[in-house]
Amino acid sequence: MTLFTAEGILRAQTRGMSKGICDEKSVVRMSYLRWLYTQDYGKMKGLDWIYDGYLLSVPELFASRAPGRTCLSALLSEEMGTMEKPLNDSKGCGGVMRMAPAGLFYPKGQAFHRGMEFAALTHSHHTGYIASGAFAYIIAAIIEGASIEEAVAEVSEELKKYKNHEETLEALNKAVEASKGDLPAEEAIPLLGEGWIAEEALSIAVYCALKYKDNFKEGVIASVNHSGDSDSTGAITGNILGAALGKEAIPREWIEGVELREVIEKIAEDLLKGYEEGKEWWRRYPGY
Repeated sequence: MTLFTAEGILRAQTRGMSKGICDEKSVVRMSYLRWLYTQDYGKMKGLDWIYDGYLLSVPELFASRAPGRTCLSALLSEEMGTMEKPLNDSKGCGGVMRMAPAGLFYPKGQAFHRGMEFAALTHSHHTGYIASGAFAYIIAAIIEGASIEEAVAEVSEELKKYKNHEETLEALNKAVEASKGDLPAEEAIPLLGEGWIAEEALSIAVYCALKYKDNFKEGVIASVNHSGDSDSTGAITGNILGAALGKEAIPREWIEGVELREVIEKIAEDLLKGYEEGKEWWRRYPGY
């Protein structure tokens, strides 16, 4: 879903550049419906025209990835979830863990808002989407030159502008405090939660990124060695440390073993480009 978030952002950008106007969250929702199609749920009635573009040309994506029930039920609904009109009361971590592309693409203030909008498509609890916006902000701040510590401090202030920010801010404060302590990671992480819900997943990832701010490998290993939702906390931690340290910090054997590596790198390169005029770009990222 991270890849399809990125695809949705790029297709929204294509629409905005070519048509002059775009509702980004609607375009990203259509991208999530394409993801749903890859999970063997068929095409949505009346929307046959949306099933095209680069990612649907990758046959390896058509494999079950153990999709979460919240994402499935929200996307199978005929309604679009928004912050104003919630579909559910879920604050599972699914919104957070797919939101790095928003931080890579948008400037930090906009990244926060877009991160919330895109997460609310499936996770309508205020903490579910606020934590997602905070994560997108952290990534954007790092890309703009902040250290991990500075990005977390910045987003902690930014959070105070939003109603119902308290759970997310408290979780971040706990992560910062834990990162300064002497407890080993295997003892500190359980004190932050298990990572199944949004603010706990963000807290664990921020703790690991702060504790191992100069070592991608150790940070990610710490983030996946607990009894909770370790794949989610590992993904979020990897996003933060990757943004801060760059590709060269990732062990070569890890890079070489990544499934769909070429697809991931292509999408990442296109996020950096943002937009290109021409038929080839429209073929990959049509504006709908």
